Amino acid sequence: MTKTENQTNRAVFTTRLGAIATTVGSAVGLGNIWRFPYEAGTHGGGAFMLFYVVFIFLIGVPVLCSEFILGRSTRSNVFGALRKLAPAGKWHLVGYLGILSSLMILSFYSVIAGWTMEYCFQSAAGALDFASESEYHAHFDSFSSGNWRPVMWTVIFLLCNLLIVVRGVTKGIEKASNILTPLLFLMLLVFCVNSLMMPKAAEGLQFLFKPDFSKIDSGVILGALGQAFFTLSLGLGCMLTYGSYFNDRTRIGRSAMMTATLDTAVAILAGIIIFPAVFSFGMSPEAGPTLVFEVLPAIFHQLPGGVLWSAFFFFLLFLASLTSTISMSETNISFFVEECQMSRRKATFVSTSIVMFFGILCTLSFGCMSDVTIMGKTVFGLFDYATSNIFLPVGGFVFSIFVGWFLERRYLKTQMTNFGTVRFKPLPLLVFCLRYVCPVAILLVFLNSIGVI
Repeated sequence: MTKTENQTNRAVFTTRLGAIATTVGSAVGLGNIWRFPYEAGTHGGGAFMLFYVVFIFLIGVPVLCSEFILGRSTRSNVFGALRKLAPAGKWHLVGYLGILSSLMILSFYSVIAGWTMEYCFQSAAGALDFASESEYHAHFDSFSSGNWRPVMWTVIFLLCNLLIVVRGVTKGIEKASNILTPLLFLMLLVFCVNSLMMPKAAEGLQFLFKPDFSKIDSGVILGALGQAFFTLSLGLGCMLTYGSYFNDRTRIGRSAMMTATLDTAVAILAGIIIFPAVFSFGMSPEAGPTLVFEVLPAIFHQLPGGVLWSAFFFFLLFLASLTSTISMSETNISFFVEECQMSRRKATFVSTSIVMFFGILCTLSFGCMSDVTIMGKTVFGLFDYATSNIFLPVGGFVFSIFVGWFLERRYLKTQMTNFGTVRFKPLPLLVFCLRYVCPVAILLVFLNSIGVI
């Protein structure tokens, strides 16, 4: 087998920092800062955290390695990678699922990202100044159900995303990630320091880190399993696509472990920011998805300099959203470039146009199209449900099975050892996890998501 850099002139990340910053940036997003705190809050805090961390490294890292292996060894998009490795089979068909998933997720994800931009500007202008939680709730409902401001912010966010990805892998994505990802961590640390100085910070930390084993049930376990799987952007083809830009010196195992570790660190830091504040101001940790847009603005309002803290926090969410969407965009852009023979510029505009059209429909699902349903769900709800509960688990399951059972052990060893230049002792453990542990766990997530168990 020849070295992959000689197979093609395809772009590669120029530095180790660039490779880590982009993959971590892809994994870190609203799932860490928005979804993780309310999932932990509704599933008992420490008990959820314990299982979440275990599943990140037991399941997330092996599946992440499988995507990196498929990407770097073929230097292809998610469709082309499986077609190259199994030209006689139908494995490549899951690539279409990855492309569809990335377009659908971008469509509804950009809606929430647009909300963060609106709240950032409203915070800076001092417009989030209400006396009670009910007023914050009414304000959020009024904004999100509007028919032009949410659409405007969705479009603006997608244009910001376009300006980065149209510049390419090294000049656009890698360069932006080298700036945005460290800035994201810096802002998280600043917020943590502020949160730890609050009067009931100890109670918040105890809720987050001290497991109450009496609260452990199937819901906690499966919830943690699902969060661990989805927070790393697995099953979508993002990590496979980014893996295709790794150079031959990039150590796949180390990159996967670093990505999982830093992604988990962001989720934990988000919990450290939110739960001390929630307990200090007598709010409920079980507020659910509205925690960020209704409960936190009410908390910031009560802090000294709350206007600035609120504006910075929603800017933080915007950065987290952007680091994720540039990777999801690359999944379908690379497909259009390599399989449809488009120029990168044309592929970027085609991708953005598709996402913008469906993103507007998702935005209006909260407004004038709220009564338009498909299978009992709004467009936003359908896109969210189909991708999170069906498409991503199917993609992750296929990647795990394909790499674990159908790729030769020698092939895996070649990639994990950088063509024999470095050692990778846990190879048997990796294969075992991909063959047995990951497929069973992903199947449980899938069955739980669709309501079978």
